[in-house]
Amino acid sequence: MLAKPEERKPQKRRHPGEDGGGGGGGQRKRREGGEGDKGQGDGGRKRLDAMSVGYFRRVGERLSEGFEDREERDIFVENVLAEVKGKALLVAKDQTGSITLQRLLPLSSPDQVGELLAELGGESGSEFKEVSCDKCGGHIVESAVRQMSRWTESSKKEPSATTEEEEEEEGSAVLEAQVLSVSQVVRENCPEFIKHVHGSHVVRTLLHVLAGCLGPPRSESRPGAKERNVAPQLTDFEIPTSFWYELKNLTETLMENVNLSVTDAAASAVFQTMLTVCHRKRPKLCKQLLKRITEYLASRSAAPGVSPLLVFLKDQASSRLIETIIQLSHKSLLRDLYRNHLQGHLVDLALHPIANFPVQRLTAASAKYQLFLKLFDELIQGVEAILASGHMGVIVQLAQSCAESEEKQEDLMQSLLRAFHCAEPGSRHVSCLPLFMSLLTYDVYYHSETAEGGTQTEVPLSSICYHGSLLVQALARFKERSLLLSSLRTLSPADLLTMASHPSGSHVLQALITTSSDKGRGKILKRLEGQYVQMACSRLGSRVLEAIWNGASVSHRHNIAQELVSSESQLRSDQFARHVWAKFALSHFIHRRAHWQEIQTGESKKRKLFSEILE
Repeated sequence: MLAKPEERKPQKRRHPGEDGGGGGGGQRKRREGGEGDKGQGDGGRKRLDAMSVGYFRRVGERLSEGFEDREERDIFVENVLAEVKGKALLVAKDQTGSITLQRLLPLSSPDQVGELLAELGGESGSEFKEVSCDKCGGHIVESAVRQMSRWTESSKKEPSATTEEEEEEEGSAVLEAQVLSVSQVVRENCPEFIKHVHGSHVVRTLLHVLAGCLGPPRSESRPGAKERNVAPQLTDFEIPTSFWYELKNLTETLMENVNLSVTDAAASAVFQTMLTVCHRKRPKLCKQLLKRITEYLASRSAAPGVSPLLVFLKDQASSRLIETIIQLSHKSLLRDLYRNHLQGHLVDLALHPIANFPVQRLTAASAKYQLFLKLFDELIQGVEAILASGHMGVIVQLAQSCAESEEKQEDLMQSLLRAFHCAEPGSRHVSCLPLFMSLLTYDVYYHSETAEGGTQTEVPLSSICYHGSLLVQALARFKERSLLLSSLRTLSPADLLTMASHPSGSHVLQALITTSSDKGRGKILKRLEGQYVQMACSRLGSRVLEAIWNGASVSHRHNIAQELVSSESQLRSDQFARHVWAKFALSHFIHRRAHWQEIQTGESKKRKLFSEILE
């Protein structure tokens, strides 16, 4: 099915790490094959012929259709891999072939994957570098190495014959040997691998597999997603003993090239992965690596009297590595980082467009230690400047750490009131909630240039922003929330509806209502009367309404239900409100009021019982 690759005119696109030729002659030679095929663009690389590309496209379509049973799938996989045999390198480096093969590997047995890797690596494994550093081939090596997570699955099944069991074990051994071969090639060519845009991903996958934990495949990651605060979901699996030792060998080789971690973004990502997987699976090894990397960073030359870490924190590549170090560090290392390098510089770092992110990580990591008090006392001096710089992540994290540590909460609240110009006169306190949510000062929000005067309540709620929402949600976890709740109760019913229907505001309203006492919650619900139908018909408002309902007393539920049933036809026909209608059992409320009341009373007693147990 796979014909011999024809000599084709190379495309103009250049691949990283490949040398392209020069000018524009020799078009006829390239069309006819021959020497022109080694010209510009692809450095003489061979490609799959059109017939083979078409075949793999059809294979991909067949994979999308699925299979009736496992036997049919296994026969199909075996046939396709038979076609690949002898031409695996060409298939792996072709875009269509690579995509199809990548989908096929999870359906293949361990020995089939091992055989494919053996062909890709060549007799000595030396070809692994070429295919791993290819934009298409790298995905195949990654996907093949990932299949090591299934190496024990054969032992969990009951084979029909002893010979089959032996074959499965042999297949797992083949795959194990090939993964170790890939690791050896990486160790022999470490600088080239970790600096390469595609090769570095192979190293990162290899680290995960050698440690025995896997995240989602690279192809499933969402481009442009915010990843700084989102830890990848890792799945643990058993590893052969050989991987235990190989991981140590690979980390030693990486540490020999630690200098690249502060100059190259791809290499920095490799070191971040190394620390993350070791922290999860080899904590003692991770502790050693953290100490060695930190010592290396601290030993670099900088201006006299200036810590080199202050320079690295402001660099895109090295700051990400330091963020990871901070997140994974133990108490003593965090203390040393602060005392020896960062003390007295936190506000300046928080104002920097790159360094403010490591400051956020340090504030989060220190929340459970006494160190947080020192960080807080330093950062609180620059709250207004940090707000002016737009680095709201620092302020939000400071509030979250105050909530977690239960320390310095009153100090932060007073500082925020001053920063938003609503500390004096005291009548301005009740305006703090809209100011915090919009991240606007009193003067800007109310268009007021005077120093006196009360809150201008006629200004409608507006400009709720993401970080403002996060700030108030953190403040809602403080022991003393009276200022926020007083401010919430001054908002008009229309403003409350705006909050409930806003992507960021809805989280604030839900947090404030659910953390209130029964008495405080009743006051808020009183102001929401007349808005429940519109809330129920809103995608976000309906979720807030459900959260209110879950924590409401029987009398409050009765009032909400009474208002909702008056608009039965509207609620039943709305895509969001019809779920509210069903969850609140409003049909029962209309036709079987006593039964509805009995159910709600039972639920209320159950909630109270559980809350008493938790307390």
